[in-house]
Amino acid sequence: MKNRVLIGAIALVSTLALGGCGYLPGAGGGDRTVTIWLMKDSVSADFLDRFTASYEEEHPSVELEFKIQSWSGIGPKVTAALKGEDTPDVIEVGNTQVAQYAESGGLRDLTLESMRDLGSEDWLPGLADPGSIEGIQYGIPWYAANRVVIYNKELFEKAGIKTPPKTRDEWIEDSRLLNQDGNQGMYLAGQNWYVLAGFIWDEGGNLADDKGGEWEGGLATPAALRGMDFYKELQSYGNGPKDADEEKPPQTDVFAKGDVAQIISVPGSAKLIEQKNPELKGKLGYFPIPGKTAKHPGSVFTGGSDLIVPDKADQRSAGIDVIKALAGEKWQADLARTMSYVPNKPSLAHVIEGQEGTAAMAQGARRGRATPNSPQWAAVEATNPIKPYMTAVLQGGDPQEEAKAASERITAELAGS
Repeated sequence: MKNRVLIGAIALVSTLALGGCGYLPGAGGGDRTVTIWLMKDSVSADFLDRFTASYEEEHPSVELEFKIQSWSGIGPKVTAALKGEDTPDVIEVGNTQVAQYAESGGLRDLTLESMRDLGSEDWLPGLADPGSIEGIQYGIPWYAANRVVIYNKELFEKAGIKTPPKTRDEWIEDSRLLNQDGNQGMYLAGQNWYVLAGFIWDEGGNLADDKGGEWEGGLATPAALRGMDFYKELQSYGNGPKDADEEKPPQTDVFAKGDVAQIISVPGSAKLIEQKNPELKGKLGYFPIPGKTAKHPGSVFTGGSDLIVPDKADQRSAGIDVIKALAGEKWQADLARTMSYVPNKPSLAHVIEGQEGTAAMAQGARRGRATPNSPQWAAVEATNPIKPYMTAVLQGGDPQEEAKAASERITAELAGS
């Protein structure tokens, strides 16, 4: 999914501008041209140059043409392409967008290639699951990013905390100790619903449940309510606004003031913090969001991209071959190192060892999940009843009543009413 989760991850990398809606033609003179739509800033120009040169050398009859698209307004453009209007051979889409495109019936079934050639059984669930609709794999996982805890090492040391917490209980205790002497133990905005989703998943709940083809909002279940209760406690160890999300004000700006011990964000946010306050360089650390036990980190929302092939593409087979290369081990390793992304398989996490923030992200990605796999989920996010629900609870509203009302609105959106 394009979402805010990727903005900070991309900030880790100084890339050359690719140009919205421009194109990068291949250097080869092949007799077949494979057209690939990639999203602006997903990869660097250097990566594309390396990939193109290598691929065209290995496939002399193929020329690659990369057309760079903007996330803004991409939905209708992809939908039109799937109907046969200026259809490319490969499209990068947000991992949680696959369901809405699959509903059109215009996607190529890639299940065989997934199992036979790409080792789909080892993919990160947060990328693979939303790409699979009713057992058919339409989206091939490409890259992932997720939230971690960014912390101020100096404030941890002053509080006597020698190592980052590994369990929720330790995390709460550390946040309490850090929340004193004019410092905030945890800056957590009241409407950071992606973080709440992880806490709900850890408790065994869901944002919404598929009841035999009919989706129902799940915020009022005991498990989801426990997740919200934990969020409320953690949020109390700081001065995050109860009625706004992490962008109002930008939590990186708040952290940069130097009196906040922790925020929950993608690792790339550290670069934004250091740009705002260079005195914090060398003082920032990262750890995965703690789970209920030390055995596993906490669940996290996985953002990222999948690759799809339109059924009406002129070069479907050649497009599938390009995807096999992009999603295969060689170029996954290159992409992860170049862009500080999490590769599509946990077994490849070793390639980003030495990148502290990305390594912490990769640990959390093992417990990554995506939003409910309904083609109507985008409509839920557009109105987003989860945010006002969170604010109401944090401001003292009855959790059960507020959750029930929000769940009813989610159910209505998922039903298209």
